[in-house]
Amino acid sequence: MSGCQKKWAGESLPQPGTVQVKICGLTRVDEAVACAQAGARAIGCVFYAKSPRCVTAATAREIRRALPPEITCVGVFVDEPFEGIMALAAHTGFTAVQLHGSESPQVVQLLRREGLFVIKALFAERAPGIEAASGFPASAFLVECGQGPLPGGNARAWEWGRAAALGERHPLILAGGLDPQNAAQSVRAALPDAVDVSSGVEVRPGRKDIRKVEQFIAAVATASASVRRRIFACTHPTRP
Repeated sequence: MSGCQKKWAGESLPQPGTVQVKICGLTRVDEAVACAQAGARAIGCVFYAKSPRCVTAATAREIRRALPPEITCVGVFVDEPFEGIMALAAHTGFTAVQLHGSESPQVVQLLRREGLFVIKALFAERAPGIEAASGFPASAFLVECGQGPLPGGNARAWEWGRAAALGERHPLILAGGLDPQNAAQSVRAALPDAVDVSSGVEVRPGRKDIRKVEQFIAAVATASASVRRRIFACTHPTRP
């Protein structure tokens, strides 16, 4: 599947190499709005009790209502039953879900049949691994390291280029240890459709540093422009 055919939350990507940004772990309405104003195309709210960024359904609903409709709100779940995910989606108005545990392909299919955009997390260092993508009928795949005490990235950088091959076949969201300093490097290494950051733009768990968010988005935009130029050069070689 080529980059121009891929989808992110139901929208066609503008052109190959345009990398979109998802800011995850939002816990406050004002910070979610600020992230959107800074250029984030999606925000994530975590519904996992063991996470320091876990929010209530009521808070997530307030965040959804405060954001413009073009911003995708993603609910992040870890081994939550289908019925629980659907109940939270209905209450909050979220149209996308991220499954960060050992959810089955059948759960992914059921959620997609309900009209949700389903992101399945895969991991470089644990199951389900990157090679498991073909077994999941997901809308997109988020890939990160998979080491540490929590199901998420645990702020651990890894060899992002390992996800590049997956991105040639499926919509790819890159995560794990990203921050304003390495964002450009990660984009060039994996050529993802989107990047996902949480702790790398925080002052503490669940509280975003909007200046870091702006720096991160700017770094991704700069790297995206470089990638677009490279793709154009490859597809339109200079003739002698």
